[in-house]
Amino acid sequence: MAEWNFLTNHANVLLCVTEEPDIRLRDLAVRVGISERAVKRIVSDLEGSGYISRERLGRRNHYLVHSEAAIAGPMTRGLQLGALLSAILPVVSQL
Repeated sequence: MAEWNFLTNHANVLLCVTEEPDIRLRDLAVRVGISERAVKRIVSDLEGSGYISRERLGRRNHYLVHSEAAIAGPMTRGLQLGALLSAILPVVSQL
């Protein structure tokens, strides 16, 4: 039987940047278990969809999660990103 994960790589990257806003792409790749190139694409997707933004601080990026962003999709209509993240990561106080 094929192995599958409940959360997508996009969700896992989002959870990681929520927990650690200054995380490096290399470290994200290791934590999620995907290539650094895939992480770059996912971060770009999340940024393009308005879920996160990034700010350059010296040689590092700092990620800001937009908890007020509406989650796209027919089953999540009207749900804000912060509500979902709070349910998964209740100890995250920034949301």
